[in-house]
Amino acid sequence: MGETFVVIGGDAAGMSAASKAKRENPDLDVIVFEKGEWVSYGACGMPYYVKGEIAELEDLVAITPEEFREERNIDLRTHSEVVGIDREAKTVTVERSEANRASEPRAGRNDPRANDDGTYEQAYDDLLVATGARAIRPPIDGMDLDGVFTFHSMERAREVRDIVAGDAAERPESVGIIGGGYIGLEMAEAFDARGLDVSVFEMLPHVLAPFGDSIAETVEDHLREQGVSLHLDTLVEEISGEQGRVAAIETEDDRYSVDSVLVATGVAPNAELAESAGIELGETGAIATDEYGRTDDPHVYAAGDCAEAHNVVTDAPDYVPLALTANRAGRAIGATVAGDPTEVGGIVGTAVVKVFDLEVARTGVTDPEVAEEAGFDPVSQVVTAGSRAHYYPGGEPITVEMVGDRETGRLLGAAMVGEEGVAKRIDTVATALHAGMTVEEVQNLDLSYAPPFGPTWDPVLTAAKVLSGKLE
Repeated sequence: MGETFVVIGGDAAGMSAASKAKRENPDLDVIVFEKGEWVSYGACGMPYYVKGEIAELEDLVAITPEEFREERNIDLRTHSEVVGIDREAKTVTVERSEANRASEPRAGRNDPRANDDGTYEQAYDDLLVATGARAIRPPIDGMDLDGVFTFHSMERAREVRDIVAGDAAERPESVGIIGGGYIGLEMAEAFDARGLDVSVFEMLPHVLAPFGDSIAETVEDHLREQGVSLHLDTLVEEISGEQGRVAAIETEDDRYSVDSVLVATGVAPNAELAESAGIELGETGAIATDEYGRTDDPHVYAAGDCAEAHNVVTDAPDYVPLALTANRAGRAIGATVAGDPTEVGGIVGTAVVKVFDLEVARTGVTDPEVAEEAGFDPVSQVVTAGSRAHYYPGGEPITVEMVGDRETGRLLGAAMVGEEGVAKRIDTVATALHAGMTVEEVQNLDLSYAPPFGPTWDPVLTAAKVLSGKLE
């Protein structure tokens, strides 16, 4: 255990690690570098801020920089970007932004200001790389036109809301969303609520591809009912403009007039800093780590959206950049650095997304190709069951696709969609995956029952029961 713990990145993984390490070992010198001004914020809430359900952007902040500094005694230095790691010397090179140098905030109280150009070296005994991820910018002409944006920062969330909620004469009337994943569909709802005509362009045959065709088709029907135009199996070739501003989305077959474009084609890990320091990356392109979050350097850890995690189902490294994975791994690394070796834990890829009135969720492995690559012989079953007892008012259908392994009967994953009761039911399946249960064992779970909350045979049990018969 070292005396100085340096953290690069001030969001979920970084601040969880810093807080846990300082709590467990108050004598540890914990320094966090964050290149922006925001720390410990709920990025997943940004679409709802744009929609207007969250009043202020600051409402997304869990703990302020001042609270970290004053109450947790963490040396948090915002507007300070780490631009290099010297593993042999065990130092990082820090570059202070102009905002930091101009305002001289208390965040820089330990800043030695060794160089006139605003850079300095900081020694570490243990280092955590928690540099997060960035929005992918696909190679499409017109990405730099006015009115084209990605969506992966608090600053951009404020900018987008100002645009769509601003003066009626200035705000756009239509938006084309390139990408039918989580962010694309959440933002489709947000833009619709702001009165924009929304079109979604997805290069694959379905939106939410990891959820499977049956689930995606239900989502697509619902999107169309909400007035969203879907262009599936459609590759965007160009964003065209007039006088420097977006005017249309061009595909191979047609031209669609829009006056704003959201590019939501996924995220990529910010692993370049680690890679430039010679730290090993995994096959996913994210930083490779062991069960304690260590990289191939025993004094350097990685966590959050820049790092790989271990998939419990496939027993292989995976890249699933989600909030709980980041927080949990950061907390475990903080404990380890403080002297209590703690495993970061595995993942099963559990996710849920709200698409207008629908809850859409998945966990584990539902893609046949992914299952086969992991050595399984996947068998799937789709069932539809009620969210409540059939005689109790207010129930809605839930469609469940469950997947098991033909040879072992092991549960591999599930995806669900419905207007109520989906978000928490998926957690039952996730728990079963972590426990390595078979489909038959899931079928025999003693789940709760009362007419207002579900039928006697819960949709999860019904899916497992039918799939179990198919596996036999």
